[in-house]
Amino acid sequence: MKKVLTVFFLFSLMLPVIEADACTNYLVTKGASVDGSTMISYSADSHTLYGELYHQPACDYQPGTMLDIYDWDTGKHLGKIPQVSHTYNVVGLMNEHQVTIGETTWGGRKGLRDSTAVIDYGSLMFLALQRAKTAREAIEVIGDLVSRFGYYSSGESFSIAGPEEVWFMDIIGKGPANRGAVWVARRIPDGYISAHANQARIRRFPLKDKDNCLYAPDVIDFAREQGFYEGTDKEFSFVDAYAPIDYGALRFCESRVYAMFNRAAPSLNLSMDYVKGVDGAEPMPLFIKPDKKLSVHDIMEFMRDHFTGTDFEMTSDLGAGPYSCPYRWRPLVWEVDSLKYCNERATSTQQTGFSFVTQSRSHLPDPIGGIIWFGVDDTYSTVYNPIYCGITEVPASYAVGTADFHHFSWDSAFWVFNWVSNFAYSRYSEMIEDILIVQRELEGKYIAAGNGIDQTALALYKQSPRQAVDYLTEYSCRVSDETVQRWRRLGEDLLVKYMDGNLKDELGKVTHPGYPKSWYRRVVEERGEHFKMKEMKSAE
Repeated sequence: MKKVLTVFFLFSLMLPVIEADACTNYLVTKGASVDGSTMISYSADSHTLYGELYHQPACDYQPGTMLDIYDWDTGKHLGKIPQVSHTYNVVGLMNEHQVTIGETTWGGRKGLRDSTAVIDYGSLMFLALQRAKTAREAIEVIGDLVSRFGYYSSGESFSIAGPEEVWFMDIIGKGPANRGAVWVARRIPDGYISAHANQARIRRFPLKDKDNCLYAPDVIDFAREQGFYEGTDKEFSFVDAYAPIDYGALRFCESRVYAMFNRAAPSLNLSMDYVKGVDGAEPMPLFIKPDKKLSVHDIMEFMRDHFTGTDFEMTSDLGAGPYSCPYRWRPLVWEVDSLKYCNERATSTQQTGFSFVTQSRSHLPDPIGGIIWFGVDDTYSTVYNPIYCGITEVPASYAVGTADFHHFSWDSAFWVFNWVSNFAYSRYSEMIEDILIVQRELEGKYIAAGNGIDQTALALYKQSPRQAVDYLTEYSCRVSDETVQRWRRLGEDLLVKYMDGNLKDELGKVTHPGYPKSWYRRVVEERGEHFKMKEMKSAE
């Protein structure tokens, strides 16, 4: 009788559907980074996603063991597949060999989702991490799994990186009548960067360059069979065949790619015409060369983008309110008198469950070289904590099961960070300055300490790899839990300082700053006569 295995972390990920137009990924190759890291960033954005740090320890299995597969978004049981004899340690979305994966959902052509398939996009990511030692192997695992068991989800883009290579992959199913998926994966050239944000981005691709491009053998033929494409092989575009662009994809999705490219390479003077939907505008390239090599801190800051300094600036229009809040409550698209309008969808958004920036460093042993800088809630006001990829347990305040989306807990990093950010939204331009001071203090300390931590771990590793892992486990857990305690104190300080619309100065004196003058002027322009103080005639 075959043994059936239910992996606990897949069970714990029984989450409500992560909404479309949700996530953002940035990709950085070794030659484009300051320290020779490959880097991937990922924000998991959903109004119903509880942010926590997943962990699946390495494990050995008996022949015949079967693995239950659950849809990451809904928790629906999809079926069983054979388990491999050994799986690797996975922390978050990074494994013990420094392989990391991120994703964004883009949907694609209707009718290509296979509701009878067994493998969803979330399972693909975790299974690839459990089974692959390199980024290229992860792509091979993904391709093999969907060909054997089918692909349950809609269109996805994956970021896949190891210590040496960074890959970009677009994938979509073939519908219930055709088991499998069509996909293309391209290696980002060394020295270049890429990005994706809920829209497929691979257009034409090299057909005879297996070192730099892999693809499903029927990716073009299937498009022809379905009537999606009629041209020659060399002119084929994955985007045009399987994920045609509409205005929403430009304004809400490609705009976030533009934001990253614009900040990384201002010398390119990229036009916003494409993301504004101007007819005939040139699409953005799949990858670009940054003006300078990028640090892990640079990528953290890119993940905090609000379109500042662009035509999509979010802090100066009426929706920002009196305190220049760069967030807009949903819906993203709204109507007035039967006309449709939209809010901007920046990289940094209020509905983030968790986000990270990874570093994979080939010059260090795997348990030391791989770091997942992990944070919860809004990327602009989160703190990215250093979590090493080889650790054997995760910080208690970030761990699965500490709390959930429906119950507040002071022990939960997700709830403590949301408590602070949601309070700050009410007087954003003022409170965010206090928040950034503490954020920079913590992140700056962790980044500055990194080399020393690496060297200590390396010395231990030479004596015993297990000692190094234990040391990094203790360090990762300690600093992350300290972050949460410091953030709780920050929230308490903010409440004391800004209570009831007042402001306490550095001496504790209560002041009444009122609204910004620019806001009073808007009020006067709209209803000045209503609020105007009148001169009364003196009574005789």
